Amino acid sequence: MTEAEGRPPAAGTPTAATKQAVEKAPGIVSETARRFVSNRLSMVGLLFVGLILGTAILADLIAPHPRDYVFFTAMLADPSPEHLLGTDATGRDFLTRAMHGARTSMTVGLMVPLLAALVGIPVGAVAGWRGGRFDSLFLRVVEIWTAIPTYMLAILFVAVWGGGLDKLILYLVIVSWIGLARLARAQVVSLKGREYVLSARALGASDRRLIVHHILPNAAGPLVVGLVMAIPAAIFVEAGLSFIGLGVNDPIPSWGKMITEGGAFASSNPILMIVPIILVAVTMLAFTFVGDGLRDAFDPHSKP
Repeated sequence: MTEAEGRPPAAGTPTAATKQAVEKAPGIVSETARRFVSNRLSMVGLLFVGLILGTAILADLIAPHPRDYVFFTAMLADPSPEHLLGTDATGRDFLTRAMHGARTSMTVGLMVPLLAALVGIPVGAVAGWRGGRFDSLFLRVVEIWTAIPTYMLAILFVAVWGGGLDKLILYLVIVSWIGLARLARAQVVSLKGREYVLSARALGASDRRLIVHHILPNAAGPLVVGLVMAIPAAIFVEAGLSFIGLGVNDPIPSWGKMITEGGAFASSNPILMIVPIILVAVTMLAFTFVGDGLRDAFDPHSKP
């Protein structure tokens, strides 16, 4: 045996097992993608998610009329070639309002989980990795936070500091980050005792490198699923708050606010209430299908 062969690998030098794992990574990604694509419900959900996101992004271009344009001679008009879904009580084109309402829902649904993840995942990962007093303090915060109903806390924030789209996103981030933090902690606790983590530690890897390069990549599956499943929850909370008048402010349209406004004309013009209800339900169902498909795709024990 030569001197180079007998010398142990330097700290941070990839071992044979690490190189083999890197070589297998593309295969794992392709297999995960194949499993997701083979799930028909997931693909249907992804199609609807794409349509809703496209509508939200291109609402200014594809909407038949300006968002706040009022047709004073066509208030509560029935569906017609000019107004495919009719008009609301103030004479605004309802299809246009529904398209811009998709932008509001998608903004809340995407921004809230992403911002909550930026706060919750690092905190949960550090708590699970360090353990001890920090982890005990984190668990006490989780117990207190989860004991307070999300709706009640969000309503309290709105009542004290007022509404608005930006504030609503901030409030929902405050009340929802704890769920992703708890999920991240659980994943770190279950992974930090694995052999590949212990081997990397023995080679001299720092805590930061262990978490960033070994723990979080292997916990990505459950975290991504949790992130996607948080999207319909955020949309539902926004719709609920807007329904009771504590969501976005006028003239920004929201599906929840449109349900409230259409409820006053449920008997004479039910389409004003039925359409936003269907849109909220379809959007939540589509994201749920995508989340279920991702869960099955990342789970090696589920059937393809």
